[in-house]
Amino acid sequence: MKNVFFFLTVFLAFACGEQPKAVEEKAAFSIEQIKDGVIYEVNVRQYSKEGTFDGFTQDIPKLKELGVKVIWLMPIHPISKEKRKGELGSYYSISDYKGVNPEFGDKESFDRLVQAAHKNDMLVIIDWVANHTGWDHPWITNNPDFYSKNEAGEIIDPVNPETGESWGWTDVADLNFDNLEMQNAMIEAMEYWVTEHDLDGFRFDAAHSCPVDFWKNTMERLTKIKPLFTLAESDGYHPGGFELVQTFDMSYSWRGHHVLNEIAKKHKPVEAILENIRTNEKDYDAKHILMNFTSNHDENSWSGTVFERLGGGVKTFGALTYFLPGMPLIYNGQEYGLDKRLAFFEKDFIEKKETDLFAFYARLAQLKQNFAQLDIDNNVNFSIIELSNPNVILLKREINNDVMYFITNLSDETQSINPPIKDSFTSLMENIDYNLEETNQLSPWEFHILN
Repeated sequence: MKNVFFFLTVFLAFACGEQPKAVEEKAAFSIEQIKDGVIYEVNVRQYSKEGTFDGFTQDIPKLKELGVKVIWLMPIHPISKEKRKGELGSYYSISDYKGVNPEFGDKESFDRLVQAAHKNDMLVIIDWVANHTGWDHPWITNNPDFYSKNEAGEIIDPVNPETGESWGWTDVADLNFDNLEMQNAMIEAMEYWVTEHDLDGFRFDAAHSCPVDFWKNTMERLTKIKPLFTLAESDGYHPGGFELVQTFDMSYSWRGHHVLNEIAKKHKPVEAILENIRTNEKDYDAKHILMNFTSNHDENSWSGTVFERLGGGVKTFGALTYFLPGMPLIYNGQEYGLDKRLAFFEKDFIEKKETDLFAFYARLAQLKQNFAQLDIDNNVNFSIIELSNPNVILLKREINNDVMYFITNLSDETQSINPPIKDSFTSLMENIDYNLEETNQLSPWEFHILN
């Protein structure tokens, strides 16, 4: 009888022109679902020549080869025209929190993207810009008290709290978090995307620019709807500290990222990465996930491509982000050898070139999925093995007596090694035999994942 009632309900909904919501309840999200995966950042405007949701959706099945478990979409909302930078403006200058950028498509095409991701066992999170809005946002006119103002009562763009001067983000207006009505409206807009579009979480832009209590209230309300996956653009060393970032599942390994760049440029010794690992282990809660990355939208557009910043170490540092504690990020295009800085305020696109980098990231994904030692799991023991050569590092991951090593030369010169481990292994990236006892040197940027 229940089945008859169900099908009658569905029939009537279609007959009335309504699309019934899914009636099957999905399993509650847990880290277990993504522990062996990768997060993939999508710049919708630049991902394809079309620059649309549909232009990306068609490639979602291919992302399974890269081990993607979380798709992070840069802001999908309409962009303000007033005070716009460039022809198309910044994705982070939002005019409507409940709308979609018509450049990208409509809500139906967004829903198709989410559905395709779910069909391929991936979560979808969107960038949420809580610190400011564009100057076209209706709140500017209808709720001016939602914004920060100067002594003359004029709405202002965001200010650096350390200097009292503008950050230079003149295309956006700073929100006033002393206004609880604004906070409630902001959270209600987030709830809309979870309840109406089956979103799986958020990446919170400049999370450290908003009060910790606001985020705690946000998470309390959102998780009443369903468990979500959340990423904070911050780390424990930004304002708000560890109380802030550990409100979320994941935060940026900003310090670790900058260390990789500095080592590649010979501005810091290789020891700096080991110091960073030790500091993270000491400072962060064991359950908190750090996002490891060699590129993202900011780094690519403003600091340079991975080839500019990392030189011959592009693959070496890329592989290292898969071995370090945390979760690796691929910024769209890295798998195609993206070798240009994507325009930020204008139309550009990623050329899907045939390089060996797709196979490189696909192989790393296979290793993550096949070896529990690489999981996000508190039972995995991570350790540093001391070596005499300061340019070579040896790392170890172990679970249930299954051991894996990562050895690499983080320099552009051949280095001699005398590791304390004397044994034979398989070098997994190329699936070849590798004997540590017989090996006495590593070529520039050479690395091995050993099992």
